[in-house]
Parts: sequence; structure tokens; C-alpha cells
Amino acid sequence: MTTDQDLPINAQSSTALFPANGIDVTSNKDKGVIKIVTHQGLDGDRPMIGDKVTIHYTGRLLNGKKFDCSRDRKEPFCFNVGKGQVLKAWDSGVLSMQRGEVCTLLCKPEYAYGTAGNPNKIPPSSSVVFEMELLKFEGETLTDDGGILRRIKVRGDGYTNPNDGASVDVHLEGSCGGRLFDCRDLSFIVGEAEDKGVPLGVDRAMDKMQKGECCFLYLKPKYGFGIEGKPEYGIGPDKDIIYEVTLKDFQRAKESWEMDLIEKLNLATEIKHKGNQYFKAGRHYQAVIQYQRIVSWLEMECGTGMEQQKMIQDFILTSHLNLALCFMRLQEFTQVVENCNKVIELDERNEKALYRRGEARLLRNEFSLAMADFQQVLHVNSSNRAARAQISVCQSKIKEHHEQDKKIYANMFQKFAERDAKTGKTKKRWDDGKWSGVNGEVAIKRRRSQDFKS
Repeated sequence: MTTDQDLPINAQSSTALFPANGIDVTSNKDKGVIKIVTHQGLDGDRPMIGDKVTIHYTGRLLNGKKFDCSRDRKEPFCFNVGKGQVLKAWDSGVLSMQRGEVCTLLCKPEYAYGTAGNPNKIPPSSSVVFEMELLKFEGETLTDDGGILRRIKVRGDGYTNPNDGASVDVHLEGSCGGRLFDCRDLSFIVGEAEDKGVPLGVDRAMDKMQKGECCFLYLKPKYGFGIEGKPEYGIGPDKDIIYEVTLKDFQRAKESWEMDLIEKLNLATEIKHKGNQYFKAGRHYQAVIQYQRIVSWLEMECGTGMEQQKMIQDFILTSHLNLALCFMRLQEFTQVVENCNKVIELDERNEKALYRRGEARLLRNEFSLAMADFQQVLHVNSSNRAARAQISVCQSKIKEHHEQDKKIYANMFQKFAERDAKTGKTKKRWDDGKWSGVNGEVAIKRRRSQDFKS
């Protein structure tokens, strides 16, 4: 690890030292960022485009004046490298580093703060020096649960990405435990990749990719081949897998605003059928994708005339009910409640929505809310025996919960009482000792007084 004293202290030494000993780390080799390694990092991997990197840095003018330092804040800095979130010099420099490496970067204005500089800190058109330490890096997380990590090997072109329903041409190489099990060129529809034996994680990463991009996708079992594995590939259950994916070309599907209502309604019929097929096959994530497409197309549509309005509402209600059922199978109970709420906003007496919301709330241990839902079901259909049975379950759970609370509070109060009793005994012993000590002192004083008198 270097210190501030390792940095050049004036413009003359800086401009002389870097060209003589440094490395040009810019992509077009224009010497806009020159790097000198002051502490070698660990041999091995370097960050890739999009990786989340954690660094410490100190920024100085060429005269040695410090203008920024993460160590002064006692907190490292994190960003996704190569994404334009930071100075161009940082993207170029960090992509060239290894974990644990410390380096110094001499950065020309066009790679730092430009012609404007930074008011009160950096004069216009100033070259600056940064000391950088790369603490750690990891792939870009594409899902909230961390099930898909992406590391970009080759950056793509343009600013558009495939969307659900897009047709994509890709090259795939899948590996597990260092063994290549899949290598092929193919085309598929985004949202329907598993029809071609492509795992869900690859499908879900498509809308983050650009044409020409090559990336590594690290997939947890949920986004790979799950608990079933893939026997034809020799993949056992619950295995992490890696796919190297190259997006060669794609054709985007029409967006909602590019279609008229008639086209949306016709497509919704096809997509609903596709979703139902996925659901019956137990492929609930894929079914969710299809039903969500219908909602995105129709939720803002009004229609012209009663017939169209009814068709739209029927599609919306059915899609939300089906989504609730899919999320129930996936044990994502919050999503179940949210989709049932959407149905109940449109039809407050919808028996299926009330029942499924009650089921989800029961599984979330919201017993009183669940019981209210099942009671609502009986108001709608008094002969619903399943709802009546669930009310009994809720009542039993509420009683059981109350009994547990009683035991908890009883034990708590018992412990308080024992502690108070123990504290009382200790205080009494202390008081007794105190009074015996006082009495002893009084007795001694009396004897001394008698001795003096005699």
C-alpha cells in the first residue's frame, strides 16, 4: 500500500515520471490516462464491464493539493465500472487493475473534469492525479435475489435491447463445474426460451444486452435447471451453471404504443393460451411473463363500446387471477396479494380473488386478515365449503397464536419476578451488613469513651 508521499508533488515531476514509467490504459492509446503500479495485486481475474467495484482513492492536482479522498470519509466508493457512472479515467484505469492492486493515474482533462473543471476545487482544463486501490469486484446483479450475475466480456453496440416477444439470434456456451455441456447457435423468442432448452436466466438477461455483446451469466439453480436438473446435459439437481452468451442480432417486438387495440386483443388471446400451457406444464415463471405482457398492453385501454370494454376487463381480471395462482405456486405471497387486490379493485365480489388473497395471507401468518377474506367469500357464495374450512383453520391458528403469546408473557413475568426477588434478597443482605457495621462502630465508640473516662 502506498502513501500520499508516494505521489508526485509537482507538475514537472508528474509529467516527467508518468511517460517514462507508466502504461497507457486508454482504449484508443491516446495517452489520456497513464498508469503506474505502486503495489501489485493478486494474480488472476480483472474487472469486466458492468462489474460492481469497490475502491479507495485520493485525488490531487499536479501541484500536490488534495481535492478529494475516500479514506478521509472512512468509507470506500462503489460503482459499476465501464458504465459511464464515473470519470472516464476511472473506467479506463480500474478495468486494467487486479484485486488488491494500488496504482497512480495521470489523467488528462478530457478523461477527468474537462474544460470546465470543478468550481472551487479544480481549475479549468486541468490534468489530475488519482491514487487508486482496488479492494474487490463482483459481477453485476440482474435480479433482486442475486440469482443472475452478469460479467460483460465484450461491450455491445447501440442503445436498444431486446424486449419480451423479441426474436433473438445468439451463440451459447454452457458449462457446469468446468465442463462444457452446451455449445450452439440458435434463435428464440424472449419469454419463450425454455421451448428451445435455454434456461430461464439466459432468457431474463436478454433485455439487458445489446447487439454484439458477449457476456458471462452466472445462474443459480432457480434460473438454471432447478431441482430437476437437465439429465440430457448431465446436469444434476440444484446446480449452479455458467453461460457465455453472444447476442448476434435481434428484432424487437412491437411495444404497446405501436399496436392498436384490435391487434392487442388478438395477441392477448394467443399469449393467454401460451401462458396457460406453461402453467399446466409447471413452468410458472414462464407463465408469469406471458400474463404480465397482457396486463402491460391492456391495463390503460378503455375500448369503444360495451363489448370491447368487457373483453378488456375479462383479459385483465383473468391475467391477474392467473398471476396470483402462479405466484402462489412460487410461494411469492406478497405478489399474490397484490394481484388479487388488482382484481378486487375491479370486482369487489370476485370469489377467486378473495379466496386466493385469503390463502396468501394465511401463509403469511396474517390470520385475522385471512379470516376476513374467507368470510367475504362466504358472503359472495355461502356454499363455498373450502372457505368455511379455512375459517376454522384461521380460528385455530389465532387461538394457537394467543396461547403462545400467553406462554411467552408468563415466562417473561416469571423471570421478572425471580429477578426482583433475587434483587430484594441481595438488597436485604446489604442493608443488614450496613446496619451491623454501623452498630459495630457505635459499640466501638462506646468502649473507647468508657476507657477514656476510666
